[in-house]
Amino acid sequence: MTDCHGYFITGTDTGVGKTAVTLGLMQVMQARGCRVAAMKPVASGGESTAAGLRNNDALLLQQQASVALEYRQLNPYCFAPSIAPHIAAEQAGVRIDINKICNEYNKIKGVSDCVLVEGAGGWQVPLNADENLADLAVALDLEVILVVAIRLGCLNHALLTAESITNSGCELAGWVANHLLPESEAAAANVRELDLRLACPRLGSITYNEEISAKFVADCLSA
Repeated sequence: MTDCHGYFITGTDTGVGKTAVTLGLMQVMQARGCRVAAMKPVASGGESTAAGLRNNDALLLQQQASVALEYRQLNPYCFAPSIAPHIAAEQAGVRIDINKICNEYNKIKGVSDCVLVEGAGGWQVPLNADENLADLAVALDLEVILVVAIRLGCLNHALLTAESITNSGCELAGWVANHLLPESEAAAANVRELDLRLACPRLGSITYNEEISAKFVADCLSA
């Protein structure tokens, strides 16, 4: 992983640890002296506050950042329902605009050494009728880090996602194994298979932990 270099963080599915990995990567880069910021451009599951809808994952990224950012900068699109973002946007009468996200990204990039951009769900999640998250990663011209939930089915999910990332023209910079279940020989075998089959380095393995933290993930990635 290159110091002070921006990345797009995607995963094999929703709930696989993208935010935890993004926070951990931020800590790793900050320990190397980088001014790090992060974006979660599109988020579902926002909660109503006096300041408007707020997504908890986006708030964690805002708190971890080395630079002060307004919430709307790092999370331009926040929706209340915990559903696919393009469907939530349609219900809200909003069209998710990749150009708007890119404009906010460039502003954040101008005040930091690197920006980590966390996707929503998986690689091919739609943003509107014509574009998906893969199109956003292409527009941002970022290398991709893939978070893989180590569980039954992960080989298929990881290999298909990696193939799609490569076919989109993006570079797969690395992958992270996230053990969502207690480790087993089957889980270890899956990690070994992915090490052999994915054409990128494994940046680390997150061991099973019910109370995961940014520091815990950073330690796993630094090991």
